[in-house]
Amino acid sequence: MLSPKEASLRARIGAFAQHAKHDPRQTTVAARTAFDQRFIQQVDPNGELAPEERARRADAARRQYFTALAFRRARKRSAAVRFEVVATQESTAAGPIAAVLVPEVDSRDVEPAPAV
Repeated sequence: MLSPKEASLRARIGAFAQHAKHDPRQTTVAARTAFDQRFIQQVDPNGELAPEERARRADAARRQYFTALAFRRARKRSAAVRFEVVATQESTAAGPIAAVLVPEVDSRDVEPAPAV
């Protein structure tokens, strides 16, 4: 069983070997097309817009998507320094425990794990 770091290195070796043999633009054309199609479908689900307008709106939707990703990433980084105080119901011989610091987690700050 490989450690996560070893698995990552092994995957990088495979990716570099593939890119040494093939043009990455050709090997990823289907994925890029499907990704772009997502934005076209989002802005023109019925195919009613003119091609120029559809392309303009799809570009705006793509920019919005990546800007939102950057915003969520910035929030996630700032979440590491935010804490909230949570009172506990426990008590000890010396008296009640006043509070415990725990990280504040906002579901909008958590990104899904990347697919491997």
